[in-house]
Amino acid sequence: MSTPDPDDRPRPQYGEYASPEEQRARIRQPDATDALLAGQALDAPATSASAPPATLAEQTRRTTSAPSTSALARPLTGWRLADRIITIGLLAYGLVNVIATSVQLFSFEQYANTILGLFGVDQAFTNVAQGQLWGTVAGITMIVGWLLTATLTWRQLRRGRIAFWIPVAGALVVSIAVSIFITVPILNDPAFSELFNQVATSGS
Repeated sequence: MSTPDPDDRPRPQYGEYASPEEQRARIRQPDATDALLAGQALDAPATSASAPPATLAEQTRRTTSAPSTSALARPLTGWRLADRIITIGLLAYGLVNVIATSVQLFSFEQYANTILGLFGVDQAFTNVAQGQLWGTVAGITMIVGWLLTATLTWRQLRRGRIAFWIPVAGALVVSIAVSIFITVPILNDPAFSELFNQVATSGS
C-alpha cells in the first residue's frame, strides 16, 4: 500500500499546519491572514492606524486636563493682566498685614495696653490669661486664613478665571472672626470697661 504524497493532502483551512510563529501573529493581528498568505513579513508592530480609537472617557480626560496646566502660560492681556496684578497685590498686602498683626496678637497684653494708650486710658490691661488665649487663637486664625486664601486664589488663577475677589472675601471673613476673638477678653477687662464708659459719656 503506497503512502500518500504530502503534497496531495487537502489545503488547510483553519491553520492546522501553521507554524507557531504564524499562529501567534494571527492571534495578535487578526487582519494579518492575507499578509501571511501573500508571503509578507509581520515583524513590524501594528501601526497606530490599526489601534482602537480612544474611548469617550479618555478623550474627555485629555481635553479637560490640558487647559488647567497651561492656563498660567497663556499671554496676559487685558482684563487677565489687570486681574493678575490686583490679585497678587492684595495677597502681598494681606501677608504683610497678617505678619504684623499676628505678632502683636501673640503678645495680647502689650497689644491691649497699646490700644488703651491711644485712647488716653491710664489703666493697664489686667485680663492677661484670657487675653493671651484668645489673642493666640486670633493670630493663628489670621495665618491659616491667609494660607487658605492664597491656595484658593492660586487654583483660580491656574484655571484662568477672575481671582481678585478671593483675597477680598478671605480678608473680610478672617477680619470678622478675629474681631470676635479679641472682643471676648476686652469686654471682660476693667480698663476697657472704663474706656467704653468714657466713649458713652462723651457721645451723650
